[in-house]
Amino acid sequence: MKLPVPFIQLPLSFDAQALAAEIAAFDESLWRPHPTGMAGNSALPLAAVDGDPARGDSLEGPMRPTPALQRSPYLRQVLGSLGAVLGRIRLMRLSGRAEVEEHVDLDYYWNERVRVHVPIVTQPTVRFSCGGTQINMAEGECWIFDTWRMHHVLNDADRARVHLVVDSIGGPPFWDLVNAGRPHTMPKGNWSPRRVAPQAGAPEPVLAFESVNSQSPMSYWELRDHVTFLLGEAEPHPRLQEAAQLAGLFVRHWQALWFRHGADEAGLREYRDLLAGFFARIGPAASEVPLRNGVDLGAALRGLLGRAVRRPDAAPASEETSRGAPRAARA
Repeated sequence: MKLPVPFIQLPLSFDAQALAAEIAAFDESLWRPHPTGMAGNSALPLAAVDGDPARGDSLEGPMRPTPALQRSPYLRQVLGSLGAVLGRIRLMRLSGRAEVEEHVDLDYYWNERVRVHVPIVTQPTVRFSCGGTQINMAEGECWIFDTWRMHHVLNDADRARVHLVVDSIGGPPFWDLVNAGRPHTMPKGNWSPRRVAPQAGAPEPVLAFESVNSQSPMSYWELRDHVTFLLGEAEPHPRLQEAAQLAGLFVRHWQALWFRHGADEAGLREYRDLLAGFFARIGPAASEVPLRNGVDLGAALRGLLGRAVRRPDAAPASEETSRGAPRAARA
């Protein structure tokens, strides 16, 4: 999700030692390698499609707690304090001397969701970079960051770094926390987060999990808004006008199909043909047009609209194909 600044610290703090003790009880076999094979990166699913840890990389389907979360009372208490509708949740581990490669989260799933980080095991030298800004997230703090900007994480120490990472569309109490948060540029001064300590015997928090991730076919209004957003993110370029004209025509054609068929299965083939034809026509121009976050318009269009209508034989969306690397790295 695009934010007004690269990082915002939320006014919550947690007992990192208690969290670390809780996750230390998990068997090593529960940790899964990164779906792209990124060295030193692994994750333990806490909320996944249908609560199945084996589907921890999937981005489509009802998100439900995994057995690991169900037996973790303080992790549930931490999640309950966010006041949000919860999507995919993982413990994300970065080995010593490893990194998360520079990328932008292009997939529709993250465009609609904010990403919350709670550092559990870390050290002051771990650096999180986003949009040219670099910070250290300390143990027990709570942060969100702009996933639409280019970001990168480096663990230059020997000890592994472990964060609780929550993807969420938010909710009224959550956005109140964001509004009371501290942008990374603001001195702490009198700003002080609320401590959420472990409470033995406390009432079980009511956790709300998302059941719907996206609509297929995407509604005309949502598709129009995504295209408008991406064109507004484009840098000046000789081929931008050509790409904008092709995108405008595509949106009009999608509108005609939507008002004719809506989400009726009778129109799915026409939606699929229209989307495939659009990508083929706009590809040469859009791949040359840079966006302000460092990726190209073509990659961003495929990230946000690639599942505007799903094929019946398509594999469920996952993190494996959802990242955009810097343009220079892909040239």
